[in-house]
Amino acid sequence: MTTDAPSPASAATGTTGTQDLPLLVLASQSPGRARILVDAGIGFEAIVSDVDEDAAVAEATARLGGALDPLAMALLLARTKAEAVAAVEAADGAVVLGCDSVFELDGVPYGKPHTPEVAAERWRAMRGRTGILHTGHWLVDNRSTEEDDGGTGATLGTVASASVTFADVTDAEIGAYVATGEPLPCAGGFTIDGRGSAFITGIEGDPHTVVGLSVSTLRSLLASANLSIMDVWA
Repeated sequence: MTTDAPSPASAATGTTGTQDLPLLVLASQSPGRARILVDAGIGFEAIVSDVDEDAAVAEATARLGGALDPLAMALLLARTKAEAVAAVEAADGAVVLGCDSVFELDGVPYGKPHTPEVAAERWRAMRGRTGILHTGHWLVDNRSTEEDDGGTGATLGTVASASVTFADVTDAEIGAYVATGEPLPCAGGFTIDGRGSAFITGIEGDPHTVVGLSVSTLRSLLASANLSIMDVWA
């Protein structure tokens, strides 16, 4: 649900660079993910990766000798983004979280549509049906394991998924929604926290997963690095 760019950005804490770097770094510039963390009372700084998503998927497909399934794709991109940001000096001493979302319909993975034509085509296929939004989460403990700062060297992840059921929207509604531009940079071509919410009739699972970051999944990953969710509260 994001468009990556290689420049640091502050979020929630008002900090930049390494000065007063919070414990958690989010490897994303997604407003939806940032809002979830802010609403959950979590302090963080966003440092956006320069990962080429299409190139990363193509490389993995060639290496594995076959197409990735939707869960594997979501986890691959989350890991690639987290590890790219963890390698940046500005993230030294932090715990880095990478996330990426992939929508699945009939077993086929769908990322960001990017163009109005693709977004409209997808909505015609999705209307009146149910698909699954997979969000990969990858955590890298970038704290030193040699100094007394609690570093564990943990690098691991998981995928959180939720089913999304769409209304049987009309062609006119699809055209009007696509014309707003909202669905173009979003996995699957929809949102549940914007205009797209009017066209969604049900969600089974954690709604935060559909926006792009499950706080309960973050809690579980932090435990693997000997941290609690309270450690990242602002």
